[in-house]
Amino acid sequence: MKRNGNMNRFLLLSSLSLTLAAQAGVHGVKLDTSDNRVESPLSVNMERIGTIRPRSVKEIHGSNWTLGCEVLDRDFANFEEYKEHIAPLGIKTIRLQGGWAKCEKEKGKYDFSWLDRIIDYARGQGVNILLETGYGNPIYNGGGGWDLGAGFPNSEEGLAAWDAWVDAMSKHFKDRVRDWAMWNEPDIGKSKTPEEIAAFNVRTAKIVKRNIPDARIAGLSLAHNSAEFLEKCLQPMGDDVKLFDWIIYHGYAPSPESSYANVEEQKQVLAKYNPAAKLRQGENGCPSEMATKFALSGIPWSEYSQAKWDMRRMLGDLGHDVESSVFTICDFNHTGREINLKGLLRANWSKEVIAVKRAYYAVQNVVSVFDDTLERVRNSRFGTKDSTLSTYEYKKADGHRIFAFWTHGDNPGKYQRPGDSFQTRPAVLKYPEGQPFNEPVWVDLFTGAVYRFPKQKQIVIPAGVIFLDVPVYDSPCLLTERALVLDK
Repeated sequence: MKRNGNMNRFLLLSSLSLTLAAQAGVHGVKLDTSDNRVESPLSVNMERIGTIRPRSVKEIHGSNWTLGCEVLDRDFANFEEYKEHIAPLGIKTIRLQGGWAKCEKEKGKYDFSWLDRIIDYARGQGVNILLETGYGNPIYNGGGGWDLGAGFPNSEEGLAAWDAWVDAMSKHFKDRVRDWAMWNEPDIGKSKTPEEIAAFNVRTAKIVKRNIPDARIAGLSLAHNSAEFLEKCLQPMGDDVKLFDWIIYHGYAPSPESSYANVEEQKQVLAKYNPAAKLRQGENGCPSEMATKFALSGIPWSEYSQAKWDMRRMLGDLGHDVESSVFTICDFNHTGREINLKGLLRANWSKEVIAVKRAYYAVQNVVSVFDDTLERVRNSRFGTKDSTLSTYEYKKADGHRIFAFWTHGDNPGKYQRPGDSFQTRPAVLKYPEGQPFNEPVWVDLFTGAVYRFPKQKQIVIPAGVIFLDVPVYDSPCLLTERALVLDK
């Protein structure tokens, strides 16, 4: 009896350990849900009264964000290592890549089982899928390359096999995937003309639409954000440009704010050819340390500056009415190159998740506040005379406001990337439409910390309200009503 009792206890403890491991990823990296889950050197002379409560996917109706879960098609990352961290982040759409070369290793035989498991798991968590069709498959002569920067299929055999692949994939997932994207970053690597990119996009989109008439398709997936190059890709499409609900660009930049002049030019070009389509930022992220390869390499990043950069990119995109992707959930080992360090989770060479980065919690804070119950106030009158600040205004249906702001440089007209300093400076902010808050709070999105903003520094004047000595630094902060960020 004693031996059986010990065995039962052993089995119980083993079962409990497996359950906890499943909840924390294969290697047991758990999320911190405490109020002090993110520490920083920030010091402000205000009373801290709480912390933003993270909201998971099923607690959020909708939002502006997409989460990168790419490279599984090339086995650069392990989905099992990070899948439990997707839903708590709160982002409701993930981007996946179809992986023709992984699905069809023998001509004419498709194995979608690996992708089925991922998509079914994500959908079970309440997550929507954006599924990308490319890359190519070297088992075919002229079947295109299987990795970033590779050439399109270009032979009669290769193009016929591509068509069959897109047909098979869209039929297989037609009841589970409505949102589709085209070949990733066709404008890098082996030279592809805008005319070739346009023709390949149209060819692919027509197959998807044939099988899924209500499919929503994102076209181009360009690495760059040049309005001139965008027009060269759209013009050859003619009326077929209407196949696309979105047009995707990436466009990495050390300072996110420096991207938006090009973004606004791209909007004008897109409106010329397809006014119904929307511009979508389909891939952007920041390394957590200096890298020697990939976008934003050669710059001394840290976990501090990564988190600031990701938030500034997210809120800058939101402030320009552009759907926004966070790249990526997890560091990945890009075989033959190096570890891409843009993950919100830290992973090693063996693709094991070994830590949660500060950027994960910072992104989680942004997602928990900025959902689809907020509307951006266009032509906002909230702001400042300080041209080194980015400022945006949002409102709820009940009239409650959120003011978002951060410094984007030290000198007017010059954008700077975020750094490691948490030194704030006082700013004067003005709102000329009456008193917006009964219980004003200042929020640091980096840590999620909520502080009581002194009422004596919210000065009501005939022309509205002036906020004095508002702490600002190179990371997004908020002024808002306490009830909007703290549970009662």
